[in-house]
Amino acid sequence: MKFVVIGGTGLIGSKVVERLRRRGHEVVAAAPSTGINAVTGHGLDAALTGTDVVVDVANSPSFEDQAVLAFFENAGRHLAAAEQRAGVKHHVALSVVGTGRPAFAASGYIRAKAAQEALICAAGIPYTIVQATQFFEFLGAIAGPGEAGQPLRMSSGLMQPIAAEDVAAAVADCALGAPVHGTVEIGGPQQAPLAQWVQRFLTATGDSRTVVADPQEPYFGAVLEAGTLLPGGGAMLGRQDFDTWFARWVRDRRGAAA
Repeated sequence: MKFVVIGGTGLIGSKVVERLRRRGHEVVAAAPSTGINAVTGHGLDAALTGTDVVVDVANSPSFEDQAVLAFFENAGRHLAAAEQRAGVKHHVALSVVGTGRPAFAASGYIRAKAAQEALICAAGIPYTIVQATQFFEFLGAIAGPGEAGQPLRMSSGLMQPIAAEDVAAAVADCALGAPVHGTVEIGGPQQAPLAQWVQRFLTATGDSRTVVADPQEPYFGAVLEAGTLLPGGGAMLGRQDFDTWFARWVRDRRGAAA
């Protein structure tokens, strides 16, 4: 089959492209750097010619409320129109566990993901939306920069992070399967408070900062309820726990530096 992976040069997209190619399929890695821009529509019609499945794992370069909303709405509309013209049979999109939950609606980013999901559902193209929990790879960004000795306040809401490699595997499997006309949830194998995950990452990387758990501390603008970030009981679970992921992450960083 022919696949077009929107965001195909990014963290998840590059891994999805690799997995699909290893299975013998024709795969186009679509990104502005390869001449295909879903936000403007440039290059989409040519790329989607003869395409069976579109996989959208692109993410906004800005998380500012209006910018991220414009990114997902413009990309969603251009993709739907181009897919209809090309006769695409399956649209797979990566989203976030908790999208649509009232507590998460305070987050501008999640409102933008909800708008993206609504466009997919209304497009009339068979689809699968893969909602993932937060990635282990983003724990450093969640912590952000800071000075030694300055405590970090983080939400005590539960989180079930997953390795990017496991996300890519689930997305590729969904792309190779039949459309579910609905949502599939994926998460990591373990639950713990968000503050605890960030502290664990900081400690493992030698960062001396201390994390203070605060139930009222917002996460991306939203005050989390107990299960806001958690997948449901029927979710697919990734294989890598934190220790397995961290060891691989360190090894990959050393390899890249070398």
